[in-house]
Amino acid sequence: MAIWNLGSINADHVYRVAHLPGAGETISSSGRQIFLGGKGTNMSVAAARAAAQVHHIGAVGPDGRWALDRLLEYGVDTRNIAVLETETAQAIIMVDDAGENAIVLHAGANAEIPQATLQAAISDAHTGDWLVMQNETNLQRTAAQMGRKLGLKVAYAAAPFDAERVQAVLPHLDFLILNAVEAEQLQEATGHSVTDLPVRDIIVTLGSDGADWYGPEGKQHFPAIKVDPVDTTGAGDTFTGYVLAGLDRGMPMGQAIAQATKAAALMVMRHGTADVIPDLSEVQAFQP
Repeated sequence: MAIWNLGSINADHVYRVAHLPGAGETISSSGRQIFLGGKGTNMSVAAARAAAQVHHIGAVGPDGRWALDRLLEYGVDTRNIAVLETETAQAIIMVDDAGENAIVLHAGANAEIPQATLQAAISDAHTGDWLVMQNETNLQRTAAQMGRKLGLKVAYAAAPFDAERVQAVLPHLDFLILNAVEAEQLQEATGHSVTDLPVRDIIVTLGSDGADWYGPEGKQHFPAIKVDPVDTTGAGDTFTGYVLAGLDRGMPMGQAIAQATKAAALMVMRHGTADVIPDLSEVQAFQP
């Protein structure tokens, strides 16, 4: 089977800071690096490194051709990424000494993916393939509707959170993943808890407390692996990509979550985003 990811592609500008600045505060960085990133890209790379066949659907500007080369190096099919006459998306990321981050996104080409690109990609998908989306691109509801109609399994990572966009795709989803804050925001917007949503499988990530899976047999908790984090950027995306890759390869949900938890633990011990996501051999060898 395969994973089709309607996903963002960013140039991540990462600044190391002693603490995250408050309103009106100016601080100096102790280091700056540029990584391949974007929630969509991170998930594609994670799933590919977890041995899934991954097709990325997205867009970059002429300044983003390097990102296509990098994705290819990481095993991601880039034939459905359009090169547009606009700038590639950017993220300004500040990471403090505790590993926490603050992020500013500039959408760029992520918000202008042509519908023709999406349609061409989905036409090559097969019944039972996975389609995954995040809230960093356009065409999410269109993709969810198309995926459901064609018999794909549809997944949505509800970040950055927008209640209206989540509600627009909910009727078409097989799998929803969101963090605890986003789950609360969705309940405030809809009046329904995650147990009331019309989605077969829902994962609520809890950071250092692990994750809860709400499935056909009820709620199951999966504890996090205790490590000393240096950078939490991309850890949630790595978790999602590994879960989807596990499911696509026929793993039961519990096994896929356990493997993804190890991948996320490795990720928070590294500086960077897509470029430093662990591969399957590292995850399997990891003995916490």
